[in-house]
Amino acid sequence: MRLFLTGTWPVIEQFPLYMAQSLLKTRVGRHRGEDMARRYLVRNIRVEQNHADYWQAWAASYGITLMDLHAQRVPVEMHALSHWCAHCCSNSELLLAIAATNYAIEGATGEWSQYVCAAGRYEASLPEASRKRTMKWLKVHAHYDDDHPWEALEIICTLAGTQPARQLQQQLQAAICKSYSYMELILDQCLPQEASSKQDSLRPTFA
Repeated sequence: MRLFLTGTWPVIEQFPLYMAQSLLKTRVGRHRGEDMARRYLVRNIRVEQNHADYWQAWAASYGITLMDLHAQRVPVEMHALSHWCAHCCSNSELLLAIAATNYAIEGATGEWSQYVCAAGRYEASLPEASRKRTMKWLKVHAHYDDDHPWEALEIICTLAGTQPARQLQQQLQAAICKSYSYMELILDQCLPQEASSKQDSLRPTFA
């Protein structure tokens, strides 16, 4: 959990910046999809800043300080998602940037956070005194934040039009799947650590 919370921090911290890069691509009145995107991005950038605060509270419950989050003493593979998002939002078309971040990442995050919150086992495992503060980020994404990826999808479809070229369809698929793959890469770095720790605990010790 410490590795996951630390290694994912750059994406959480920089998410408003990704959205700001997308916002720079919009012009009022040029296209209905751009107007939709502009309203969506302006409205949600401040929300994402709150999410960074909630993530810090979650990390703090595991003894992770803000200095630890910034130090980023994690495997380099865990930086791939933040690098990809920054690159895509800076250099790709508006609809590709929104697809890679607001649709793919927020959509998948809504799915897994709902799963974590549903049974209540994880919440019950936390100290009661800090439980509400620790669960804030997860509960936000499991509930009312679930609308964000659907709004993003509507923007993407509006920008793409009713008959998008095959090449554009392939570009959208690639952008979305890259985000999924880089999210998976973060988790892959955490799970072997957990397995290794369990194996170490089973090894005999000698005086």
